[in-house]
Amino acid sequence: MEAQAQGLLETEPLQGRDGDAIGSADLSSMLSEEEKDELKAELVQLEEEITTLRQVLSAKERHLVEIKQKLGMNLMNELKQNFSRSWHDMQTTAAYKKTHETLSHAGQKATAAFSNVGTAISRKFGDMRNSPTFKSFEERVETTVTSLKTKVGGTNHSGGSFEEVLSSTAHASSQNASAGVRQTREEDLQC
Repeated sequence: MEAQAQGLLETEPLQGRDGDAIGSADLSSMLSEEEKDELKAELVQLEEEITTLRQVLSAKERHLVEIKQKLGMNLMNELKQNFSRSWHDMQTTAAYKKTHETLSHAGQKATAAFSNVGTAISRKFGDMRNSPTFKSFEERVETTVTSLKTKVGGTNHSGGSFEEVLSSTAHASSQNASAGVRQTREEDLQC
């Protein structure tokens, strides 16, 4: 901040830097000696005040840094606070509120549309399951499973629904798998 303040406040006295410009204007010929002496005294006084103000500003900036350190405030905290303040300010603008409202409304419509699509798909699957083609496929699978059960040694010839056949097949598979694990354990124990 000190560099920024010094960028705004000139560091060189006026006479040292712009003396040539003042001299070239040749205003001194229009002034009396008394007026020249008064202006020179005022110039010296202004330069002293500027130097004093720079010193006061520098001391205040150091004091500011000390207070911030005591409060635990650092550059990162200040950035967070500035970001939060900016975010809050942005959220309170009319443009943000209108955009948020529009997007929220669009999101609600999209959710409703997806829900309708899901319902339509569920209905189509239900219709498909009740269709003659699916029934024919279900019957073929049942026939195939029944014939496989008969060939493998199953004694249940009751057919049943597609779900029952799949359930019994899964149950038989899990029993075969657990029997295989038991048999493997027995073989391990025998060795």
